[in-house]
Amino acid sequence: MTETASNYHFHYKHITDYCMQDEIGVHGLNALEIEGHLTALTAGFKVLKKRALAGANPLLELPNRTDDLEIIEEIADSIRKRFNHVVVVGSGGSGLSGSVLLQFAPCVAPSFDFLDNIDPDMLENILAKVELEKTCFIVISKSGTTVESLSQLYVLTDLVNRQHGRLAVSRGFIIITEAEEQENQSENPMRELAQEYNMTVLDFEKNIGGRFSILTNVGLLPAAIAGIDIRALRRGAASVVARLDALETPNDFAPAIGAAVNYGFYQRGRNLSVMLPYSWRLSGFSAWYRQCWAESLGKDGKGTTPIRSVGSTDQHSQLQLYLSGPKDKLFTIITLKREGTGAQIALADRRPEFAYMQGKTLGDIMAAQQKATFATLTHNHCPTRLIELEVLDAEGFGALLMHFTLEIIFMSFLLEINPFDQPAVEESKILARQYLSGGEGL
Repeated sequence: MTETASNYHFHYKHITDYCMQDEIGVHGLNALEIEGHLTALTAGFKVLKKRALAGANPLLELPNRTDDLEIIEEIADSIRKRFNHVVVVGSGGSGLSGSVLLQFAPCVAPSFDFLDNIDPDMLENILAKVELEKTCFIVISKSGTTVESLSQLYVLTDLVNRQHGRLAVSRGFIIITEAEEQENQSENPMRELAQEYNMTVLDFEKNIGGRFSILTNVGLLPAAIAGIDIRALRRGAASVVARLDALETPNDFAPAIGAAVNYGFYQRGRNLSVMLPYSWRLSGFSAWYRQCWAESLGKDGKGTTPIRSVGSTDQHSQLQLYLSGPKDKLFTIITLKREGTGAQIALADRRPEFAYMQGKTLGDIMAAQQKATFATLTHNHCPTRLIELEVLDAEGFGALLMHFTLEIIFMSFLLEINPFDQPAVEESKILARQYLSGGEGL
């Protein structure tokens, strides 16, 4: 079941052998199960190839687009020249997208904060450390009516206007929100405020939901400001789509195989999916996976619960449970080649019992921990798939994002649900507005 991706222009291997009975015994899946699930995905696979699934089409077409990148790069360059700090205001995927990509960035300048929570303490803490006239605010809401982001926008524009004037508001705010359906329509309050202050406005991609917006201007503008190669991110995603288009069946397509494995364990009652990347720079990716998986697939009493975990940190906080607790989890470990990287350890004559560390690097220690955790999980019959990366660059990161976007879509085919809506969340939004209006709610 090993699916090697390195021969089609991005650098990861998708290994599912240790989810199978041949490797972990009765706790694993058998080949007939996987074959059955892949057969069930054949129709959906053909639909995606034909671009006949409305919600998926913009996601599959986006990686090959370049028409929107020049303006993103121009604005990013202007922000770097004029500001020393950036605050991104956005809830859910609107805020998470940029923070995920910046976590991947090796070095970030100017500095960033992500205001993704309505807690007043969070905003106060950010404002206490920034110079308003040297801070750019990027405010993101697809609808322009997200209560958290809209309320913070009103507070911030009022504050900047009172302290530095209308021109500072005009120069210091960028709005990303959906375009109006008709000219002169004012149903979008963010656009209305942007027009009032003559702010820069970028259109939120109309047919792409917030949680999948990481490769749109929502994620790419913060990434470009931080110096990430946004064209390479798109190229990496495009290489996965190219693989989809080149194949005739889902049987050799890593995202489809990943969905088949997840669904096989879901049918067996393993309803927890642990994402465990062994790279601090991928800790944000784990958060992105958690939101996209949960919000897309948790419907109609169906779905599995994604758990965000990070190696080596959670070896010390979670591994005991993973190994000796309930057998209800599927593990995905993402490893990065770390041997020979980082600072070298020099023991001199200290503590001979630790001589095995002499001359090793911190990367050597991490590589050993990656291998040990994987081996320990599989020796304890825990189904574990492995995604191996040679290097963590922008193209590879874009490929990972598209892999899991497509894995979610394939999983939705097996669960027979729509991955692009979020009906349960809307109830909470309506209730919050009713409470704020003084009503008793539902």
